[in-house]
Amino acid sequence: MSIIQIENLCKSFKVLNRHQGFGGAVRDLFSRDYKIVKAVDNISMSIDKGEMVGFVGPNGAGKSTTIKMMTGVLEPTSGSIKVDNFVPYKQRMKYVQNIGVVFGQRTQLWWELPVIESFRILKEIFEIDDKTYNTNMGLFNDLVGLDSLHSTPVRFLSLGQRMLCDIVAAFLHNPKIIFLDEPTIGLDVSIKNKIRGVIKELNTRNKTTILLTTHDISDLEILCKRIIIVDKGSTIFDGDIQKVNSLFGAYRVLRLEMSEQFDLEELSNKIKSNFKCRKLPEIEASEDGWINITINLDEIKLVDMLNYLLTLFPLKDIKVEEVPTEKIIREIYEGGLK
Repeated sequence: MSIIQIENLCKSFKVLNRHQGFGGAVRDLFSRDYKIVKAVDNISMSIDKGEMVGFVGPNGAGKSTTIKMMTGVLEPTSGSIKVDNFVPYKQRMKYVQNIGVVFGQRTQLWWELPVIESFRILKEIFEIDDKTYNTNMGLFNDLVGLDSLHSTPVRFLSLGQRMLCDIVAAFLHNPKIIFLDEPTIGLDVSIKNKIRGVIKELNTRNKTTILLTTHDISDLEILCKRIIIVDKGSTIFDGDIQKVNSLFGAYRVLRLEMSEQFDLEELSNKIKSNFKCRKLPEIEASEDGWINITINLDEIKLVDMLNYLLTLFPLKDIKVEEVPTEKIIREIYEGGLK
């Protein structure tokens, strides 16, 4: 059963064509020279109750605008949107009681108050009964030891601690739907794992529907089975994350550690001149000093590539790895599925 239903959703903004300089600023005060910018262009999606879906795309793809329409902050230009049987921008007062929102760079906690006081205020705002509040606080304490932060003013929390508390605040009233916008941005590995653990546990326990926007591919791999990829305001992929990987299953990354100095451009030219195929191998130097060569096994046999490389340079070490999901998604952005 779909809890989020979006059909042909569009959002356009009227943007003033500005002129330069002081004179231009004065002209702009009376100008009617506008252009129409489409931030979201005919997006459709259906998300079932309890699903955890990754919503990804490059900067400017229309993700944040879509989420703002889902939360009722913006009204669509055209199309229909229904979340939990509410039209968000028309029934916002009732609708927001059943959702939670976390934005990575903003907090819903009170800056000067201890953490526990922020939770108590939210308890009153959402009219959470004592039993539910105490049960949830006990669960959060069991999961991440949150009670150690209760007496700390929010302004003294580290970024990771504050984000953890913001996620707890979003789940406090047992919402049916959670919108998470970059929940792990700028955090260290330890805190990221705690946040992912909380999200996964609460999704499993409460069947909470979660829409996750992130640039951290690890978040998608750990938390989501389905991803929706948007670019330039339109959906370019909607499906199982494993399907994305399978579409590039014939690709492998051959990692080489050289035992002597080499010229990357010379190596690249030699490989490309020796192997004639539809899509040439991608060759790049990684930060750890290794050389990464991405090849399509349907066009170049791995053993042929290795034999050729051994005739060029003495190799210190060799590794063969699957193509990272991040690289696959970048290929999709650039039209790799067309």
